[in-house]
Amino acid sequence: MTRPYNFSAGPAAMPEAVLQQAASEMLDWHDAQGRSSGMSVMEMSHRGKEFISIYEKAEADLRELLAVPANFRILFMQGGGLAENAIVPLNLSRGGAMDFVLTGSWSQKSHKEAGKYGAARVAATAQVSGFTSLPDPATWQIGADSQYVHICGNETIHGVEFHELPNLKTLGCDAPLVVDFSSNVASRPVDWSRIGLAFGGAQKNLGPAGLTLVIVREDLMGHALKACPSAFDYQLVADNGSMYNTPPTYSIYIAGLVFQWLKQQGGVAAMEQRNIAKAQLLYDFIDGSQLYTNPVDKACRSRMNVPFFLRGDDGQPLLDPTHPRNAAFLKATQAAGLLQLKGHKSVGGMRASIYNAMPIDGVQALIACMRDFEKTQA
Repeated sequence: MTRPYNFSAGPAAMPEAVLQQAASEMLDWHDAQGRSSGMSVMEMSHRGKEFISIYEKAEADLRELLAVPANFRILFMQGGGLAENAIVPLNLSRGGAMDFVLTGSWSQKSHKEAGKYGAARVAATAQVSGFTSLPDPATWQIGADSQYVHICGNETIHGVEFHELPNLKTLGCDAPLVVDFSSNVASRPVDWSRIGLAFGGAQKNLGPAGLTLVIVREDLMGHALKACPSAFDYQLVADNGSMYNTPPTYSIYIAGLVFQWLKQQGGVAAMEQRNIAKAQLLYDFIDGSQLYTNPVDKACRSRMNVPFFLRGDDGQPLLDPTHPRNAAFLKATQAAGLLQLKGHKSVGGMRASIYNAMPIDGVQALIACMRDFEKTQA
């Protein structure tokens, strides 16, 4: 049976090989030597030797994949990226000021939430462009008292991505950079010399919903506000090996299988080249089309999330999701086995999320369908 291609922004498609292995182990997980545990991973104690072996393997594989330096701790937490918008300032703000670069919906949410725990300032914003570009780091207004500077590495809704992380030191800033890499983690190498903390929900590139990844430099831990819940105190979580409370065990297990799959594909550098090729293929088609348009500045187009609009007969983007042409397009793609292409409700249009697990065959199938649909509209 040929599976449809799932372009969901998250929870997103996962590698088929991972799903097959998880299915085969649903009732009885086997260790690396093939020994039966007699249990599903869902049934295991998080402190038992079976799950500890799963956890340790997953952490080691992730550290290797992302080349995480020894002075950073990897934490497996809960709450998703949205909860980290509160957990980060609870741990890093020290009740002081924080600076935010607003590049889309997710950085806006981060900024708003952090304001509950300190002075959340706007260092720069791309709102004037409708979040179709990134503000030049040279223009960022970062306070000398800033406890950290927050960016969203990839905005899933607006389709903009930092293709190079800012070097805060060259901007005269000693504050740590906090990066929300929920939607582009493991899609490209990470320059840890420029980062103090990175966080992300797993449900786009790493596995199912439920697991939140936090990678934090050791010197930034141990400064949580008194109001910070114990389960969200990075130091406590690190000291207890992410077992301070019961972690999302099954999500960690699936993520561990994804890490193994990534290594089998050649690692993050190899995935980056695939992602560049997939994105370029789709953007080139859109740019050469008379029916489709992408509004994002070419210098910062996301490799992970490609928003696009169909044009009306007047040549203008169709922003109304109920327009018959939009409905007809979604009907055609659904019939072709291309799923979840409707854009986010806040911006309309369409969106193709092409994370690591999306093969280039899926992008080619989408382009073929888009081309055929365009012919029917001529």
